Amino acid sequence: MSDNLSALSGRKGLEDNLFEQMVEQSKVTGTPDNEELKALAEKYLMGNAITYGTASFYDFMKKEHEGVKVHVCNGSACLVAGTQDSVKGKLSRHFKDAEVGHMCCLGRCHENSAFNYNGTNYSGDAIDKIEDIVQKSDQDLSDNYAVDASCERVLTGATMTAEEYKSLFTKVLENGPDWALDQIKTSNIRGRGGAGFPMSFKLNACRNEPEEQKFIVCNADEGDPGAYSDRYLLEEQPMLVLFGMMVAGYIVGADHGAVYIRGEYPESVRACADAVKELEAVGMHGDNIGGSGFNYHFKVIEGAGAYICGEETALLSSLEGQRPEVRVRPPVPAQKGLFNKPTIVNNVETLAAVPWIVRNGGESYSKLGTEKSTGTKLVCLDSFFKNAGMYEVEMGSPFKDLVYGLGGGFTEPVKAVHVGGPLGGIVPTSKIEELNIDFESFANGGFLLGHAGIVSVPEKFPMIEYLEHLFEFTADESCGKCFPCSIGSVRGKEMIANSRNGGPKMDRQLMDDLLETLEIGSLCALGGGLPLGIKNALEYFEEELKTYFQ
Repeated sequence: MSDNLSALSGRKGLEDNLFEQMVEQSKVTGTPDNEELKALAEKYLMGNAITYGTASFYDFMKKEHEGVKVHVCNGSACLVAGTQDSVKGKLSRHFKDAEVGHMCCLGRCHENSAFNYNGTNYSGDAIDKIEDIVQKSDQDLSDNYAVDASCERVLTGATMTAEEYKSLFTKVLENGPDWALDQIKTSNIRGRGGAGFPMSFKLNACRNEPEEQKFIVCNADEGDPGAYSDRYLLEEQPMLVLFGMMVAGYIVGADHGAVYIRGEYPESVRACADAVKELEAVGMHGDNIGGSGFNYHFKVIEGAGAYICGEETALLSSLEGQRPEVRVRPPVPAQKGLFNKPTIVNNVETLAAVPWIVRNGGESYSKLGTEKSTGTKLVCLDSFFKNAGMYEVEMGSPFKDLVYGLGGGFTEPVKAVHVGGPLGGIVPTSKIEELNIDFESFANGGFLLGHAGIVSVPEKFPMIEYLEHLFEFTADESCGKCFPCSIGSVRGKEMIANSRNGGPKMDRQLMDDLLETLEIGSLCALGGGLPLGIKNALEYFEEELKTYFQ
């Protein structure tokens, strides 16, 4: 990451954004050509290598992507469900091989058979209607969002309107930024993106920075296979998310907020852009919000296919039009973030809880859940559950009540559930009854709650194949900044692939050394988090895996 490049990109700011220009250009031409990239470099005073290096990183801007018309989901949930070969086969009747690409993940984990065509995601039995879809006569999409009847509906209540947003934000303006920060601090809400970091601590740190220009960034790059709760909030409850961003801006003194939404969620991009227009119509966007003198401008930015952009510093580099590589910390974004300015980066679900906290008070929120894990949590169940879908549950709820109660148990024998995405823990079904849905319970059990998306590993699916998939996923998605992640993940995949395909069996000590190197040597949680699930599998499925080791 270059401070100079960040500053140069910051000259144009969010309103005339370099990365956005690249994404828009790729939609017109399929992928930006060298002349277009050279022109952008000249406009933003960047080197040609910067714009080329950036564009060549993203899945949707690579030359290989040119001419692709339909994308098949290759996420973990669709992999273990075994649906995607059939999807490819049916698509091949309508598209040439070169016109079929892939995306990971489309957030349709509750149904599988997922694919993207013409700016819309499909799943379930939609593939059987592909002829109608291609002819644009069928747009029937299905989702399953539910709630625990005994749970307070913090995130899944009635959809907030622009007028309700205005009324509630007026309350914030009347009480002032100190009051708003105090409510969030009292609520003890922790980040829902995976790390569980206290929201108020970030806000206070950024607020105390002396810089005049500050930014709020919503990390809506929900790339974890098995998780689609952010997609629900962005499409069904966008006002909640935008409200949380504006309150954060009011507290720290930021007048610009960027919603960075992954390109795999086209419907989410449209829903948030429409919500911003609605806010503008009621005077809740732009200058002098509510006659208070407070200015706030939203910017919806569409990603271009890169899992690593879910890491907050890589996301900031992406927003600047740089190659999305992870940055060394300190300094943390709250001190030096977007365009070198103090920046708050929060997850979608974290921000979406702010309206409830403002309306009901931080103390009321703190009474939900447990002492250290307050509030509610959105959890996503994949297609192996009888009642697949997304649920809102209170923190601290027994994990078994979710799996066997709300989820209804499994449709076929399952040996483990992978919770928290590719970097989460692999929980054997024998451990489900020992866990509660909170950060501490999962950590104490040797797992990770993370984003709380769940991918089931059925009995019939070889665990060794799933572990190879995790190494391959990390190798494909690594930003390349640090060797433990970029090279270590490739070596792990090679070791497993060789052993699976008749080559030499793996040396267990060598595998343990590799995992330790990844864990302590990686710059971010992509390489650092991968070993957790691998270690869980080696511990709990030793009998199944021992044939692959010396």
